[in-house]
Amino acid sequence: MYMPWLKQYPAGVPALVDVHQYRSLPALMEESFRKFRELPAYRFMGRALSFGQLDEASLALAAWLIGQGLVRGDRVAVMMPNVPQYPVAVAAILRAGLVVVNVNPLYTPRELEHQLKDSGAKAIFVIENFASVFQQVQAAVPTQTVVVAAMGDMLGLAKGALVNHVVRNVKKLVPPYRLDGTLRFKDALAAGRRKLASGEAALPEVGPDDIAALQYTGGTTGVSKGAVLLHRHLVANLLQSEAWNRPALARLPPGEQMVLVCALPLYHIFGFNCNMMLGLRMGACNLLIANPRDIPALLKDLSKQRFHSFPAVNTLFNAIANHADFDKVDWSGLSLSVGGGMAVQQATARLWLEKTGCAICEGYGLSETSPAVTCNPTDTKTYSGSIGLPLPNTEIKLLDDDGQEVPLGSPGEIAIRGPQVMAGYWQRPDETAKVMTADGFFRTGDIGTMDERGVFRIVDRKKDMILVSGFNVYPNEIEDVITQMPGVLECAAVGVPDARAGEAVKVVVVKKLASLTEADVRAFCEANLTGYKRPRMVEFRAELPKSAVGKILRRELRG
Repeated sequence: MYMPWLKQYPAGVPALVDVHQYRSLPALMEESFRKFRELPAYRFMGRALSFGQLDEASLALAAWLIGQGLVRGDRVAVMMPNVPQYPVAVAAILRAGLVVVNVNPLYTPRELEHQLKDSGAKAIFVIENFASVFQQVQAAVPTQTVVVAAMGDMLGLAKGALVNHVVRNVKKLVPPYRLDGTLRFKDALAAGRRKLASGEAALPEVGPDDIAALQYTGGTTGVSKGAVLLHRHLVANLLQSEAWNRPALARLPPGEQMVLVCALPLYHIFGFNCNMMLGLRMGACNLLIANPRDIPALLKDLSKQRFHSFPAVNTLFNAIANHADFDKVDWSGLSLSVGGGMAVQQATARLWLEKTGCAICEGYGLSETSPAVTCNPTDTKTYSGSIGLPLPNTEIKLLDDDGQEVPLGSPGEIAIRGPQVMAGYWQRPDETAKVMTADGFFRTGDIGTMDERGVFRIVDRKKDMILVSGFNVYPNEIEDVITQMPGVLECAAVGVPDARAGEAVKVVVVKKLASLTEADVRAFCEANLTGYKRPRMVEFRAELPKSAVGKILRRELRG
């Protein structure tokens, strides 16, 4: 296969990585528990959880899970924000030979019921803030083993009690709920420790072809379905990503532990593998941010700790760079800013580089690919506007509607083959067949181009493309132009029905300057966009609708 990108790899990054070094995620984790035992794996609200403590707690919780009669391959849901109980629960589930079902804690009862029924989850770890949502669906789902965690469970007796009091009684963040037959997280841990002490628990041998996680996707484009990620898929992507990060890692001062800002939700595949699992692999410490939408609180957390890597989405980079408290943080240690989940916009990238001195290194991935597929070189000094080069062991081709490769430079649907590509959609062979080619490529639904150097660019989602009088208009292009206006904070472009042209462009703008007018936006578009790409409608809103990970939900703007 023609792979011109290999010639563009930075020094020290191999074309191929041995992705078979570990049989499973538990094998990889257990090596890290031994190597980095005394180092902090997570920091949360001023308290550290060491690799050794994570090892001990997750082993006890795994013993408890096995004691509940759960058997290898059973699915266990985790419905929590970024708190230390999350990585403990996930490590326990994996070590017990069970399957992680990541659940967005902000789900409505309808969404939660669908996911628990579809996955067949037999157990759930849920933080008490959202227990009332589970209560509403408990009778309708197969999930009967329920562990309820509290925010302060792993912060020590005194601090934990204080945090729980504030969360429950001061901030009123725990709606009333009643769940029969549940166990508190701390009690499950204690019961597991007793099992370990009595020698009752024996962990199963987990293999590369066992399912590690069901990562639900498609919620913004259709019925949510579970991408089946095997242990070998996630292990491969960790090792691919680690190899790609070598140039950035080389810039760390000798002997200094790498610190990752974990503002991405861990239940999202980007945070799950690129923060939690990659952090474990590299012996790094993750700073857990429970609510990344609270920018003042996030910046206050960052002001207390030197950090080196910040993976985030465009909306978060933009919100932080534009916040009044930005300068209260010491950004001097930042050596890697990774953008993913959605397109990074030029205006955001320019401002971030100007204010931090660290260019956003944009990558591309999906739930179905564990997630990382491409990335810009991590020694980059500038924002490229591309999604970069395929990672080691990754093949990409661009296809037309008939499944044929398009000529060089032409837009086509991105199709991916590599050791990180999912096994299929959970119990949906029909949906799997729609996206997998006969030769093993996953068709993403994203439209991209490749240049002669093997650098890829996203043009847009197939489904988001706007057809104006027969001309293809890509929302990313419109948004990238408009966000360069000085008075614009954010914007989104969508297609709306138009009697004359079939579809017309509508833009929804969030102002940075109150004085910005519709006439200003139209004049800027006239100067920067050809006629058919200019918006027919301009609407101003206080904010844009976004998913939990910060991706703008264009479908909600089409009305």
